[in-house]
Amino acid sequence: MYHVIAAAPAGVAFPDLFVRPADFKGQMSWLAQHGYHAVTLHRVYDYWRDGSPLPSHPIVVSFDDGYLGQHTHALPVLRKLGWPGVLNLKVNALKSRYTLPPWRVRQMLAAGWELDAHTITHPDLTHVDDAQLWREVHGSRTALQHEFHVPVDFFCYPSGRYDDHVVAAVRRAGYLGATTTNYGLARPRDIYTLSRIRINGSDGVAVFARKLEGLGR
Repeated sequence: MYHVIAAAPAGVAFPDLFVRPADFKGQMSWLAQHGYHAVTLHRVYDYWRDGSPLPSHPIVVSFDDGYLGQHTHALPVLRKLGWPGVLNLKVNALKSRYTLPPWRVRQMLAAGWELDAHTITHPDLTHVDDAQLWREVHGSRTALQHEFHVPVDFFCYPSGRYDDHVVAAVRRAGYLGATTTNYGLARPRDIYTLSRIRINGSDGVAVFARKLEGLGR
């Protein structure tokens, strides 16, 4: 799980959300050197559902929100490896010059990336009324489908915040699964509360490697 692929500005509130481009490149190189192959979440889902083939040591490289560096820095690194990413896109990110305009998202999709929904405004879904919950969950999916004409089959909970009511809305909206900020390996029994491995700006390559080695394959 990545957020901003860029150096953290001085005094920024959450510096660990920023992963330096050189660190990201080194982390992806480490994965390739150790036999991993990045795939989309949908390919993992298809494997869980019906045994569709996966490469050895599959891993999903996901990016939340829709920050500019995900296109300018992450896309070239993954493209060189022949790997897709998974973009969990907040719809309102399409409207800011500091994030991802539609043309950049289309380039990512053309490179094989998967597009998943991350609400419209990124609220804590456990503290909104039913009308806003549905708008954020269902409305984000329909907005992305309308804009990009691709499947949007998975959801990502903003800040990892969810409860049974939120999960029920995600199911009702037709998503096949959803990702959280729970730390660990994703497992099919938790299809609507899939765990991920958060990568922090302070990790570098060494801590990144220890995180993956600690979880096993």
